[in-house]
Amino acid sequence: MAQPMYQQIAEDLRTKIASGILKRGAQLPTEVELRDQYEASRNTVRDAIKRLTSQGLIETKPGQGTFVSVKIDPFVTVLTADLTEVDKGEGATYLSKVNAEHREASMTVPKVEVQPAAAEIANRLRVPLGQPVVSRHQKRFIDEVPWSLQTSFYPFEFTKGAVRLLMAENIEPGVVHYLGETMGLAQIGWRDWITARSADNNEQAFFRISHDSTVFEIFRTAFDQHKKPMRVTVTVFPTDRNQFIVNVGDGIPDPRYEENPEEYDEKPGMTA
Repeated sequence: MAQPMYQQIAEDLRTKIASGILKRGAQLPTEVELRDQYEASRNTVRDAIKRLTSQGLIETKPGQGTFVSVKIDPFVTVLTADLTEVDKGEGATYLSKVNAEHREASMTVPKVEVQPAAAEIANRLRVPLGQPVVSRHQKRFIDEVPWSLQTSFYPFEFTKGAVRLLMAENIEPGVVHYLGETMGLAQIGWRDWITARSADNNEQAFFRISHDSTVFEIFRTAFDQHKKPMRVTVTVFPTDRNQFIVNVGDGIPDPRYEENPEEYDEKPGMTA
């Protein structure tokens, strides 16, 4: 049985994208041009465009046209930190690591709310269900591409000594440092709980991903010197632009990924 016409058009365009005939970032022919090229109706062409859009291969920019999606260079996050970094907050670590790779990192000003603790936050912060917590939400970008959504939750009682938690501003050099100065809290470590799920509507819109895309959701529970939870940070990462490394053991060499792995035998000390 022959494929529907819109699928044939979508497949032909997909092949041209894969082969480089239509380059990343290039503008597609207009709807009228595609109708003439494929001798198809307007609805058929639109269905083909919708199919490619849902696959993340093309994107429509209002007032500009339809373009081949730009290939994203994934960012690799090492979840196991050096012991010298356990006293740092998420923002400072994120900016320094991205900039170290000569890429541009940025974050929005935090959106601050006081809200009742949902079960997944209450359990990790070890507070009663529904007890007020302070949330600080930020959108994060790499090379101006939406990269992650991050929300940190703090016990509301912290605001008695750390009032800036309630202010919609970036706290320099970081909230962890600020809590140390104001409340004498020292972050000694954290636990990462990694899950995967389907993206919700807001995430689909922000990351510009299809309705059936998957995201990583990492719950990081940080502990103070008394081994009590001091914050829970929930970060959502789309799977098409994020990868993670977990190291186990001391003195693990930095990862090396070369295009010619057969050369490793000739270069002692190179590891994957």
